[in-house]
Order: sequence, then structure tokens, then C-alpha cells
Amino acid sequence: MMFLHGENFSILSRFVMEEVIVKEVQSRREMDDFVRLPRRLYADFPCYVPDLESDVRNTFDVRRNSALEFSDIRAFVAYDGSGRPVGRVAGIINRRANQKWGTRQVRFGFIEFEDDLRISAALLDAVADWGRGQGMEEMVGPMAIFDFDKEGMLLEDFDRPGSSITIYNPPYYPRHLEALGFQKEVDWVQAHIEIPKQLPQRYARTAALAQEMFGLRVRKLTHKELRESDIGRRVFRLLNEAYAPLYGYTELQDSQIDEYLARYIPLLDLRMVPVVENAEGELVGVAITMPSLTRALQRSGGRLWPWGWFHLLRALKWKREDKADLYLVAVRPDYQGLGVNALFFADLLPIYNKLGFKQAETGPQLETNLKELSQWKPLHPTVGKRRRCYKKILTWKEE
Repeated sequence: MMFLHGENFSILSRFVMEEVIVKEVQSRREMDDFVRLPRRLYADFPCYVPDLESDVRNTFDVRRNSALEFSDIRAFVAYDGSGRPVGRVAGIINRRANQKWGTRQVRFGFIEFEDDLRISAALLDAVADWGRGQGMEEMVGPMAIFDFDKEGMLLEDFDRPGSSITIYNPPYYPRHLEALGFQKEVDWVQAHIEIPKQLPQRYARTAALAQEMFGLRVRKLTHKELRESDIGRRVFRLLNEAYAPLYGYTELQDSQIDEYLARYIPLLDLRMVPVVENAEGELVGVAITMPSLTRALQRSGGRLWPWGWFHLLRALKWKREDKADLYLVAVRPDYQGLGVNALFFADLLPIYNKLGFKQAETGPQLETNLKELSQWKPLHPTVGKRRRCYKKILTWKEE
């Protein structure tokens, strides 16, 4: 297929609209098409991990997503001439993010499409048109409303299984974006480690110094604490403080924090969630880790009923995979570099061995966040699964 660039993009877009129909989702049936399209697209991709379909639906529901109080979102589905869904995308405007970062950006997310440039062009053109109508000047993605949601288009390692917190896509996706004039904005990478039987000496020494010199200590939360005290909100406020400088991040408000707590606390094995406090009892660090849900989500097909809930519960409680997912590691800025991460490793590695984990993988980390990436060096990580956020300037479109 010949890819078109530059001025040809607008010509292509006008041509596309005669053959591909892009509809903004307005009905339950169209939302079903939006949610279910990946089932068919990824039928022959064994490394793909589906989203829970209920989570996708809830993203667009103002009753279940308090982020829509300050964000706008639109869902679009592309159909071919016979009415068959062949692609989807969401347009997102996070007004808080634009205010914080001084931008006028529309984000695109949830993007999926068959390997036909006419389809990808029509979908992204729909988001661009909507964004222009809202006064936006740039389009970036794949991104969601928040940094804790899935973001970044996979560029490599397509033969390695995805996870519950990352995007997986076919190899042709980035080729389409580049052909349509999108350029790199930022990249994220992941660190994969083999879990050692013994704690590396560098971590042991640093952890001991952190305890002795700074009075730091590790403790574990209880479900009762999380239900009855404000410790859950304190954890997320710490995440807000630690992640505030990172690309595109906007701080979670209490209403959103409460949604996350209600959704995820029941899933957590709190043995795998160490927090670090200083001598005054202040929370200065948290690591949120879980057993991998890759195979459970694949077996569920993205549906909780009739048996998806069983596969997820089994993976969390009874028959874990041999891999742990390191979802989030956050340290209060004034305690970064004082041994908090070493305390996490000193606590978690024995627990991982006890629970039978042989490997672990981080969530996506900005390639420019060298301080964060360097903490894994004593574990001899393999760094890969590069993902990219693309950007394109929205020029005025003549009628």
C-alpha cells in the first residue's frame, strides 16, 4: 500500500469519507460495536490482552466516571459500505491538563482499525474535526484521560504478551500514524526482571542506611485501614505529588480517588503493597504490585460474565501466574534518592519468592526518566516494549 504524507492527507480524507463512514456513537448498538470490535481484530493475536468491556463502557458514562466533570470525550466507529464496523477511536479533551500544561490538545485513545489506511485516516480525521471545533490546536495519543490509564502505541516486542495496564496493538499501527503525518512526542519503556533468590547487596546496604540515617520504615496496610481511615486518599495524594512533573499528568481529585479505591482495593493482596513512612509517621513512598492478570483476562475475553470473574479471582487468589506486575512506584519528591526504593525491594523480593513469582515487569516509564529507570540496574533488567505518544498540529481545514 502506498502511504501518503503532507498535503495528500487532506485529499485522502475527503476521498475516505466516500467509502468509509465514521459515526459518533449515539446509540447502545453503536457502543456495542465500539466495545466489541477488538474481539474480531485480535482473534489471531495470542499476545493481546483485552480490556474488561465493562471498564470501557464506564469510561463514557458520566454516572460512573467523575473525570467527565472536567473532561469531554466522544466515541467514534468506522463502518465499511456494508455496515460492518472496521475501526474505532475516542476523542478526549482534558481541560485540567490543558490548563496545567498550557496546551490546547485533543487526545485520541481506544484506537483500533483494520490494516487499511483509509480507515485510520478517517478515524483520526473525525477526532481532528471535533478537536478543531472545540478550539484545539494539537492532537496527541494514544492517551486516555489520566496517566494511570493505558497510553502509548506499541512499537516493538509484538511477540511478548501484553498486560492488564498496557496497550497492545498490531505492528501496522505505528506505520499508519507515521504515514498520516504524526510524529514522536514521548516514548515509554518497561523493565523486565528475573526475580533473584537473594536480595542484591546494593539494595541491602542502601535499605539499612535508609532505616538508620533517616528513620524510614516499611509497613503494610490492612483492608480495615483502607476502608475506615483516609490512608487510601493519602496514598493517591502521594502519587499526585510524585507524578506531578511527568508528561501529561493531571492530579486526581478526591471523587476520582474514591472511584479508584472502590474499584481496586478488593483486588489487592496487601502483602504486595508496601508503604514507607518516616520517623514522624508521614507517608513518603508506596509501591503497588499485583500478580499478573494477563492469562486471566485473555481467558475471560474481556467479559466478567459468565466466567470471567472466576478466571480473575483464580489468578489473584488461588493459582497465580509466575509473573508480578509492578504497577506503580512513587516516592515523595523530598525523599527521592534516600533509599526508599531499596526498602521496597528488600520487602518485596522475599515475598515474591514465597508466592512463587519468577519474574516481574514494570508499567510503562518515560524513557527520559533516568532516575526511575536506574533503580532497576542491580536486578539486570531487560528494557523494551517501547510505546509512543504521537503528536500532530491541527491546521485549519478548508471546506
